[in-house]
Amino acid sequence: MTNFFYFNYELKTQLFILRTDIGTQQKVKQVKSFFDSNTDIIKWSIDTEDIDNVLKIKATKNLSEADIINQLKTQGFFCDVLPS
Repeated sequence: MTNFFYFNYELKTQLFILRTDIGTQQKVKQVKSFFDSNTDIIKWSIDTEDIDNVLKIKATKNLSEADIINQLKTQGFFCDVLPS
């Protein structure tokens, strides 16, 4: 049986999967403070071994995909929607 509170929590979150040019641990450290300090980001990871350097973000409904993309672009990184 699913816990009611957990179910409601999951309804209020979303998952973003984006491709980036964040391909090294040094670049990951550059964006870490942004991701860690953003209260709308619940969990994040970057797969630097993947060809698309996939960024996964679990966030509240207050954060949009465009917000993430624009913020990374202002920091000098490429970020875009991962094609299906």
